[in-house]
Amino acid sequence: MLIAATNGLSRQCRSIVVRLMLFGLALVLVGACARVWVLSSFLEGKIDDLTSSQQQSTASYVAHDIDEKIKARLDLLRRAAGSLPLAILDDPAALRDWLKTHQEIAPLFSRGLMVVRPDGHGVFADYPQRHRAPDFDVSDRDWFRSALSSREPVIGRPARSSLDGEPMVVMAMTVTDDAGRPVAVLSGATALSSPGFLNLVQGNRIGRSGGFLLVSPRDKLFVSASDHNMILAATPLEGVNPLHDRAMAGYRGSGITVNAAGVEELSAIASVPTADWFLVARLPTSEAFEGVRDLQTFIITNSLMIAAFAATVLFFGMRRFFRPLTEAARRMHQMADGHVELAPLPVRRMDEVGELVHGFNYLLGKLREQEAALRASEARMAHMAHHDALTGLPNRAMFHERLRQAIDRAERGNTPFALLYIDLDGFKPINDAHGHSRGDEVLRVVARRLSDLLRKADLIARIGGDEFAIILEVEASRAGAETVAEKCRAALGEPILIDGLRLTLALSIGVAVFPQDGRDSQQLIVHADQAMYAVKKGGARVPAL
Repeated sequence: MLIAATNGLSRQCRSIVVRLMLFGLALVLVGACARVWVLSSFLEGKIDDLTSSQQQSTASYVAHDIDEKIKARLDLLRRAAGSLPLAILDDPAALRDWLKTHQEIAPLFSRGLMVVRPDGHGVFADYPQRHRAPDFDVSDRDWFRSALSSREPVIGRPARSSLDGEPMVVMAMTVTDDAGRPVAVLSGATALSSPGFLNLVQGNRIGRSGGFLLVSPRDKLFVSASDHNMILAATPLEGVNPLHDRAMAGYRGSGITVNAAGVEELSAIASVPTADWFLVARLPTSEAFEGVRDLQTFIITNSLMIAAFAATVLFFGMRRFFRPLTEAARRMHQMADGHVELAPLPVRRMDEVGELVHGFNYLLGKLREQEAALRASEARMAHMAHHDALTGLPNRAMFHERLRQAIDRAERGNTPFALLYIDLDGFKPINDAHGHSRGDEVLRVVARRLSDLLRKADLIARIGGDEFAIILEVEASRAGAETVAEKCRAALGEPILIDGLRLTLALSIGVAVFPQDGRDSQQLIVHADQAMYAVKKGGARVPAL
């Protein structure tokens, strides 16, 4: 172990990196003195912590203020719903006077109060009275449905008023009889811009360009904002703002993120628990860390001065340290230009230069492996040139070559062979209705089923979009070819199952036999093609030439 440690230490001492580090130690000390003097890192951390803490305090204060105002409104609804005399539900004037009294005692709902019928079709009374359509219906409103399914006050989705388009939020609670059955829904609407509600959000900014955002994760929208253009706007899509995504998932705290507009911001997030909302106090980092940026500029200026001095000194030292590397590079260039024979370079010492030379020598040994890999790649390319990429079957070019070879063998041996031309009936509707990906899978299944029927001496090729061809060379009489054709049709009689779909196909198959139906490839193909179309149209077999 001692010998290994000694060798390792000796190797490190010979390292160019170690020598450069030792040579630059004096320069690092000078730079360290400058950094200690300005205390840049310490000040950056302190300013960051202070700004984040201030942002978080501001967000928590405003969020608590909003939460208390929402609680006050919900408590008012709870007390009012519990004290509503059921006997006046059928007396609109008396009910309106009752609502007026509550609104005047605690005017928390700037848009007024309303008592809705339990089916949501029309109102018993409202205050202040508004002109509503005769078919006024709130049965589809989220606050109405939520109120009926709960015995506690609920908060609806903030939205614009259907009467005047003003942004508002509706809070509601069910009114029940002695048996606990809902007999009405008491609701109150508050304009988001009304004084004493969200004024701390809409009427204040942080710094010169910062502000607040009040977000409803349930509704995925901005309830309110210092920037009035963002009120009731949809929240960013997931992935646009990482810190916003964490806040939507429940994170509360502070962090730096880039908003949807591409501006980096320091954001602090606090909960508004009663409404299940959260508040974001945000400030562009360019403004929050303006003092830090000035400090960084100062540090960079000083560092550049130090770097200029260090570069001057290192220029002369590195020329000596890297002379062996320069010599190795010169030899490599001579080999590349053909001036000297390609041969391993001598390893003079095992520092970084020695490692590089050793790597170059290793590279020479790998060249032969790459040549072998290149030949294998060429073989694969040759296979791809003669086979269909989708099904793996021989393609049109290889089919014509094999057909010419089959004709030559048949002429020499005076033996017949058969050509089957196949077209898929019903493929285009499948491709159009279910997409090209499923169409491609259908072609692969067809190729497998047909291939499984054939002998090794036979050839099946894909020669077009939904066209296949088969060459039968062994015992290839017309009767045998017709038998194979029937087997092909039977193989496609079973439905093809893809992604839960049962897809059915039929085959139109034309048969041509050498030499009765032609003595060259063109004649055989034409005859088989005509026979195939005759089958497709329900016609008789095409006679031999």
